[in-house]
Amino acid sequence: MARSTAMKAAGIILALLIFTFLTLAVSSSNNQIQILNAERRIDLSSHIVKVFLTLKVENVGTTPASEILLAFPPSQTDHLALVKAQAAIGKKKKKSYVHLDVNPTELPDAPNGTKYFSISLLNPLSLGETATLEVLYILTHSLEPFPAEISQSESQLVYFRDSALILSPYHVKQQTTFIKTPSTKVESYTRVEPTKFAGRELKYGPYEDRPPYSFSPVIVHLENNSPFAVVEELLREVEISHWGNLQITEHYKLVHAGARHKGVFSRVDYQSRPSFKGASSFKHLLASLPPRVHSVYYRDEIGNISSSHLRTDYRKSELEIEPRYPLFGGWKATFVIGYGLPLEDFLFESPDGKRYLNFSFGCPLAQTVVNKLTIKVVLPEGSKDPSAAVPFPVEQHLETKYSYLDVVGRTVLVLEKKNVVPEHITPFQVICNPLESQF
Repeated sequence: MARSTAMKAAGIILALLIFTFLTLAVSSSNNQIQILNAERRIDLSSHIVKVFLTLKVENVGTTPASEILLAFPPSQTDHLALVKAQAAIGKKKKKSYVHLDVNPTELPDAPNGTKYFSISLLNPLSLGETATLEVLYILTHSLEPFPAEISQSESQLVYFRDSALILSPYHVKQQTTFIKTPSTKVESYTRVEPTKFAGRELKYGPYEDRPPYSFSPVIVHLENNSPFAVVEELLREVEISHWGNLQITEHYKLVHAGARHKGVFSRVDYQSRPSFKGASSFKHLLASLPPRVHSVYYRDEIGNISSSHLRTDYRKSELEIEPRYPLFGGWKATFVIGYGLPLEDFLFESPDGKRYLNFSFGCPLAQTVVNKLTIKVVLPEGSKDPSAAVPFPVEQHLETKYSYLDVVGRTVLVLEKKNVVPEHITPFQVICNPLESQF
């Protein structure tokens, strides 16, 4: 019994020693980097918050540093849609940028709820060496309408919450934050001196010599009448035909996610003075489609909607659509957009003899957030074991679909992703062995 107790005690001591070692190792890693200068620019001109962060970092430790950590507070972790980074090489006119890998990571001594991303440097930084990093991260659903309900004649006001100081695991020598507002109408903002507001820009800082994990909460109450267009669910079906055609069918569940509309709606007032009687509403949506699009339709549960305009040229196609009624806060619309494309523009053969479909990820509608995006690529009958190459994490699985005259059914590759923003619009590939497929 005594021996068992001693062994348990030894095990606990060993675990504590290992934990302490890891904590010291991480702390040591954080202490070897300092941020010489940080400049953050927050763009609030739409309902999608874009943050541009420029960091000049220096290695002050004795060992080379191969990564830089980004930290995000708990209030932003669920709203974080995208994080990208690049390294600035050269100076002024000769400056160029190189993409850097960014991956989520964890720290054992992290404050509760803090989320980290690791930026992999091109070359490890030795003692005294510096590097300049350009970071873009995007936040969704981060503007809170207040008041939560407005009438048709009222403008929309929102709260934006953040910190005047950049949350970082490193010591920051100097930092400044700029907040760009949609208009000059700012009801109130938290002051953390030095603070300056001029025109459409709110400036916090510069602040000097701030220790790791410094945080100074601020709230900005401002006017934002941009369309808060959110697609709650989007299903895009991409069907490869045997007859040289690519058929696209998109099912939208759209909502105005701004301040809820209260009172009655007057169409007369809206049509006579739309900029004053419904400033935060929207009635037009623009979809960017590929060139050479054909057989375009736009309909809902009632039937075809004729209020659409298609513009095409050799580079792109644009479809401007109008829902049956303007959308105010809390109002929803459900509709379908369909179109055909020449298969030869999207189907290619790789050097190893495989064939792959190259198509665009994301939502074609401009300035929209998609809460849940599902893309179903329907392959010709007989296709087996397809694989997808997507430049960011997505969930994948296979289904089977039966269509006219099918015997064994068609393989369907399903891609799913939540919290999708316009920056996710990028090509992805579906690869299939030609010996096992008929396309």
